[in-house]
Amino acid sequence: MSILNTRFDTPFNTAPFSKIKTEAYLPAFKKAIENAKNEIDQIVENSALPSFENTIEALDYTGEQLDRISSVFFNLNAAETNDAIQKIAQEVSPLLTEFSNDIALNVALFERVKSVYNAKETLSLSKEQQTLLDKKYKGFSRNGANLNDAQKEILREIDKEQSQLKLTFGENILAETNRYELHITKPADLEGLPEGAMEAAKQLAVEKNKEGWLITLDYPSYVPFMTYAKNRGLRKKLALAFGQKGFQNDALDNQEIVLKIAQLRFKRAQLLGYETHAHFVLEERMAKTPETVQNFLEDLLSKALPAAKKEFNELEDFAIKLDHIDRLEKWDSAYYSEKLKQERFNFDDEQLKPYFKLENVIEGAFEVAQKLFGLHFTQSCDIDTYHKDVMTYTVEDSQQNLVAIFYADFFPRAGKRNGAWMTSYKPQFVKNDKNERPHVSIVCNFTKPTSTKPSLLTFNEVTTLFHEFGHALHGMLADTIYPSLSGTSVAWDFVELPSQIMENWCYEKEALALFAKHYETGANIPMDLIDKIKAAATFQQGMQTMRQLSFGLLDMNWHGIDPSEITDVKQHETNAFKETQLFPEVKENCMSTAFSHIFQGGYSSGYYSYKWAEVLDADAFDFFKETDLFDPKIAEAFKTNVLSKGGTQDPLELYIKFRGQKPKVEALLKRSGLLNS
Repeated sequence: MSILNTRFDTPFNTAPFSKIKTEAYLPAFKKAIENAKNEIDQIVENSALPSFENTIEALDYTGEQLDRISSVFFNLNAAETNDAIQKIAQEVSPLLTEFSNDIALNVALFERVKSVYNAKETLSLSKEQQTLLDKKYKGFSRNGANLNDAQKEILREIDKEQSQLKLTFGENILAETNRYELHITKPADLEGLPEGAMEAAKQLAVEKNKEGWLITLDYPSYVPFMTYAKNRGLRKKLALAFGQKGFQNDALDNQEIVLKIAQLRFKRAQLLGYETHAHFVLEERMAKTPETVQNFLEDLLSKALPAAKKEFNELEDFAIKLDHIDRLEKWDSAYYSEKLKQERFNFDDEQLKPYFKLENVIEGAFEVAQKLFGLHFTQSCDIDTYHKDVMTYTVEDSQQNLVAIFYADFFPRAGKRNGAWMTSYKPQFVKNDKNERPHVSIVCNFTKPTSTKPSLLTFNEVTTLFHEFGHALHGMLADTIYPSLSGTSVAWDFVELPSQIMENWCYEKEALALFAKHYETGANIPMDLIDKIKAAATFQQGMQTMRQLSFGLLDMNWHGIDPSEITDVKQHETNAFKETQLFPEVKENCMSTAFSHIFQGGYSSGYYSYKWAEVLDADAFDFFKETDLFDPKIAEAFKTNVLSKGGTQDPLELYIKFRGQKPKVEALLKRSGLLNS
């Protein structure tokens, strides 16, 4: 039997990465699916009358082994993939989809679930049990249990095709990212680039056995070049390459995949009796309806657009005056924004970076968590990892009880997709009176250390680390009974609250004093720089808001309509961006073909939730600011009512329990400097 099909004989039952052979995954998946099917059969064949315990509860605990294998494998596919792993993913995904459909379309199982559901008024269930019962019933009804046999077969085919298309979409973007290199041989072409970025580019070239410098589409390489490189032609070249991912009419093109995914989602929603995919998705979110989302986005748009237009005109005038360009293009935005920010606030990110050594920022995040929630992080050398860069920690409470295992993976590499995310290798739940603690991970793509400097983060990378750490805290502090309701298993437009609220501490001197220390001298970050960070926090917030709203509106334009008449991805996208467009159109670029959040990840009909959660986090952080950033009572209320509860209750109810009131959009507008714009 494969090591994957047993309880891991490791410290804290952690994944034994180094002992798992790639070829073991496929047979292990097949065995785990077989075991899970047997568990389902036992529920169905139980001669006792259906009850909450023998049906609903039993169902939630099935497939534990399969879930563990899936979490290990698909996290590897995102953070340390290769051709062999991608090939297995293409084989495994349809098997998992088929198994999922086997459960959702199991008539006998659904009859037992429905029997318990119909008797729910007579049962003495806790709030969490009521939520689980509702979720299980909807899990069947929303996945075709009430369809006839012919319709069920159509649903199976749709789900199978979708799972493969999403994988291919992601593989194409990773391949596009890895294959592009901007090879620079003239030192003059690096003018404006900070020393650290130049050193990193030189190191990349050395690793590839090339002379000169290499710039790639990985964020730690791409962003500094777009922000500081004076050579406008090279900025344009790099920006076009970044914006062309999946849009080059070649083997890695995603246009047909985008159209197919959108059409399949619509077809699936219609099959289940919903008007559009957005109607299907949003039924289970805080927002409830596409109309609510559209109104929310358009309301913010009306408030932010005047500020955005004013900021854009200021930036364009500044660029024309400074360098006599004819008009401001997308590849000019970061460069001239940084110049204007330097002029207006007399500082730039390069001044901040020496104070944000990665190791110090990590310790700072840990100390903030300790002050707020009483957590203690201890680095461990006994926990196996999938790459030498991955750091591992045990997390304990103030009574030295194990709270969680924490993994952190910070640097880009060829087998790792771009961006930053939090994930889990094992959920928290209670079974047989034992509280199983979670194994949580954050994965980022930060500036790597060089031969002369440690990893020094940009301020944006600092807030990204705190953001993902907030998600991790949501997973770590989970305290629910059932695995499907644990940790980040919440409404998608609520899941960003714990992450986004943590970013707020990065702007406060009380928190910065804990970790913002010069990497060479150990001196605390000067107060004048902290003041400048806070002053610059609202810089170009109109334009930033417009950017986020444009993504949310694009998402709704793909999923809140019937997409069957769309034949041109680029034209459809251009129409969707019309209300939010500030920069001239770039015909060579397309956002949709690389929009992994909505076409590969879980954000379809949900991208609005970033802004939605900003309203929640601004309002929630205002609560802390009324008294103390580390107020123990408020922190305990947030931990008890938000972080520990997972998806056990309605998120608005949980928020009101914590805050004592509904969230107010004015808190976000005030923080963004848009209240009187």
